[in-house]
Amino acid sequence: MMRVGQISTRDVHPGVWRRGRRAAAFVTVLICAGWGGTAAADFRLCNNTGSRVGIAIGYKDSDGWTTEGWWNLAARSCETLVKGQLVARFYYVYAVDYDRGGEWSGKAFMCTRDKEFTIRGIEDCLARGYDRTGFFEVDTTEQRSWTVQLTDSAEQAPDKPLTPRTPGPSRPPSAAP
Repeated sequence: MMRVGQISTRDVHPGVWRRGRRAAAFVTVLICAGWGGTAAADFRLCNNTGSRVGIAIGYKDSDGWTTEGWWNLAARSCETLVKGQLVARFYYVYAVDYDRGGEWSGKAFMCTRDKEFTIRGIEDCLARGYDRTGFFEVDTTEQRSWTVQLTDSAEQAPDKPLTPRTPGPSRPPSAAP
């Protein structure tokens, strides 16, 4: 039997629809823990919207910062983005709605590009020929497995900044766009 805990969207900085839409894009994070027997250890993302979405992630491992993309998720589907035990406490996610033009974003800036990518380092994105993209933070609280649920809603969510914390070695610098 699997036990699932839910964290309030107040604990995760949800991006809001950009490019003309002001409906809120909520992100719900579920902790997957308490498996009977051997537990799978993965970072998964589920697209609970009616649209196709593209996903990019960022994380810091023993070799430094990495961003990867794109995973293309059909409406109402899930994908494992990181297989095996999680290498970091904090993961960063950026998602774009291909069908309606919205995005889920945040204030942790990392490098991306339009085509499939794995990029080492998060500094000087533009000078290195990449886009500079705002990711939202997911604090896995050092769980072995984690699932992020992307959902949308017609209600406006508050667009509050991440709670300031003492920067540590596994958190990217946040900067104004």
